[in-house]
Amino acid sequence: MISVLLVDDQDLVRMGLRALFDSEQGFEVVGEAADGFSALEQVRETQPDVVLMDIRMPGIDGLEATRRIAADSDLQHVKILVLTTFEHDEFVFEALRGGASGFLLKSTPPDTLLEAVRTIADGGALLDPAVTRSLVQEFVELAPRAPVAHPSLDRLTKREREIVSLVAQGLANHDIAAHLVLSPATVRTHVSRAMTKLGARDRAQLVVFAYQSGLAT
Repeated sequence: MISVLLVDDQDLVRMGLRALFDSEQGFEVVGEAADGFSALEQVRETQPDVVLMDIRMPGIDGLEATRRIAADSDLQHVKILVLTTFEHDEFVFEALRGGASGFLLKSTPPDTLLEAVRTIADGGALLDPAVTRSLVQEFVELAPRAPVAHPSLDRLTKREREIVSLVAQGLANHDIAAHLVLSPATVRTHVSRAMTKLGARDRAQLVVFAYQSGLAT
């Protein structure tokens, strides 16, 4: 049973999400929150497996709530999936850097959302390709800035750098495999090795490192 906490300042959104999870076996909605303060209280009280986190909320927003949850050693098991309304949400990258394990658009089909929560709960990461590509585009269009290379970047092989760059573009392993004419198993191995070398806790953090190191182009 996957326990889920719903965080959104819109009552109708939370009602819709609750109805979705209540109708599906294997999920339990353990609480709801309409702002960051309530989210923190609910997370500590209910200890959910996955938090569905809205970004733009009154008081403490989803960004700060995500940072505080990720920084709490007693909540290391809690995974955060950000739900955003806009593909060009400038705060999604900050949410990933703050500790979110992935993000999806609120327009995502119900079945995809359910599978995303399963993926996050199982320790994976979920990156909506449309949002990821938008983030990359916005990042490269910002005022020029010198990339800050990860201290372990030199440990990556040429192939690992190439694959990390494709991960940052929102490509799944099977897409990367087709693009590079490799097997999905080989791609998974390269991704895993890159994560280990860079100390990335999940696939989402690879995107963060790619941005900061200049690999996301």
